[in-house]
Amino acid sequence: MQGFSGLDDRAVSELGPWLRFAPAICAGLVALATLLGSVPLLMAVVATALLGAVVPHHPFDLLYNYGIRHLTGTGPLPPNGAPRRFACAVSTVWLSLTTWAFAAGAITVGRVLGGAFVVVAMVPVLTDFCVPSFFFQWISRCSPAMKGVSES
Repeated sequence: MQGFSGLDDRAVSELGPWLRFAPAICAGLVALATLLGSVPLLMAVVATALLGAVVPHHPFDLLYNYGIRHLTGTGPLPPNGAPRRFACAVSTVWLSLTTWAFAAGAITVGRVLGGAFVVVAMVPVLTDFCVPSFFFQWISRCSPAMKGVSES
C-alpha cells in the first residue's frame, strides 16, 4: 500500500517492523509536542515530514539505514514510493496547520489536530495500514492523470 515494490517475502518479513519506525517516531514526537504545545518541536517534525515527501528516504528511515540496521543485522529500507511520499506530504500540511494553531494561540484547535494526527499516525504502526497511502491508491485508481504514478 505504501508503494514499496520489489520486496520478496523474506525482505517484507524482515523489514516490515522497521517500516513502522518513522511513523512511530513521528507519532511520539507529535504527541509530546501536542502535550507541551511546543511550536519549535512541531516545526522540526514538519521539516522531517517535508523531507520525507521530497527525498527518497524519510530522515527517520536514514537513522535505521545508517545505524540501527547494522546493530540488528537487517537489510536497508527501500526508497519511499509515491504513496508514502504522499502520506508525508499530507503530514506536512496537517502538522503545519497544527503548528499554526499553537502559534496563533488556538490551543484547543492545536490539541485536536495534534491528537488526531497521533491517532492516524499510529494506525500504520499498529496495523500496517496507512490511511493517506490508502487514499493515494484510491485516487490513483480513479484518476486518469494518476495512472502509473502509484508505484513510483
